[in-house]
Amino acid sequence: MAGSAPAWAGRTAQPGDVPVSALPAEARTTLARIKAGGPFTYAKDGSVFGNREKLLPARSRGYYREYTVNTPGARGRGARRIVAGSGASGDVRSSGEYYYSDDHYNSFRRIHE
Repeated sequence: MAGSAPAWAGRTAQPGDVPVSALPAEARTTLARIKAGGPFTYAKDGSVFGNREKLLPARSRGYYREYTVNTPGARGRGARRIVAGSGASGDVRSSGEYYYSDDHYNSFRRIHE
């Protein structure tokens, strides 16, 4: 698939997408940190997300990275995450491919910027 644009590139908002403005404040903060390259609160932030649930588009291992979205009142990391694709550039900071889960990977909504 080298050289071809990902299926989501240039796509307009679709049902199930979530605009950045509709994300919880903590998710907007996490997204900004991803784009800035950190800093991150948890050691697991930036680790490979395996997509074992197969809810995201199929990609090679290592393509997706997971980041914790702070959940007020939760003990530990809570259930909210942003999963970032590394895109054609191989860099999650500029890929434009971000997914939000507020139920620990049971569902995802593509973040539409």
